Amino acid sequence: MGMFKIRVRVSNPADRSRFFDEDFWVDTGTLYSFVPEGRLNEIGISPVRARELILADGRRDRRLLGEAVLTIPQLEESLTCPVIFAPPDSLYLIGATALENFGVQADSTIRQLRPIASATS
Repeated sequence: MGMFKIRVRVSNPADRSRFFDEDFWVDTGTLYSFVPEGRLNEIGISPVRARELILADGRRDRRLLGEAVLTIPQLEESLTCPVIFAPPDSLYLIGATALENFGVQADSTIRQLRPIASATS
């Protein structure tokens, strides 16, 4: 699947006036969203736990995990999602957990997020 970028606002859940806007790569192969740790620190987001991760190249890494409010203007919605404190030179990635929280799937042919149809009983 081809990757594409979307605009995301990242806010501190305790103080939503502390935020930044950035273009994130949509990466359905990544479980968590990745944000360079310095950017999370700038808006006062603190880690809540650590996670053992297997990186794309197969290496294992233990990274800190926090919570941020992610706003996707395209969806006109904001939700609190887990974010990984990534190394300073990392790409901004929005992963599968956030996409599922928002109830969307990545459509690389039109380079947009589309709602996932859900069945109700």
